[in-house]
Amino acid sequence: MSKYKVGSYIRLSRDESYSNSDSIDNQIKLTDYYCIENKLEVIDKYIDNGYSRTNFDRPAFQKLLNDIDEGLINTVVVKDLSRLGRNYIMVGHYL
Repeated sequence: MSKYKVGSYIRLSRDESYSNSDSIDNQIKLTDYYCIENKLEVIDKYIDNGYSRTNFDRPAFQKLLNDIDEGLINTVVVKDLSRLGRNYIMVGHYL
């Protein structure tokens, strides 16, 4: 049993011009692969599809924060930090 209880966060903005590498399916594959390779227990996947990269009031992101506060997860895995958001000051705040 891993000491890390992981929440995978996946986001795709409808206003982003994206490559296939940023697709929801690809982000899920990448985060799943990372967790399997590192023997991390994934508790839940939090997916915001079609939400702005600058707005942090996204349903799955808010649930992720709540689950952290409740102690359900203690680690967040993302494809890259831009998936958390593009407002780097706020991303830094959450880090």
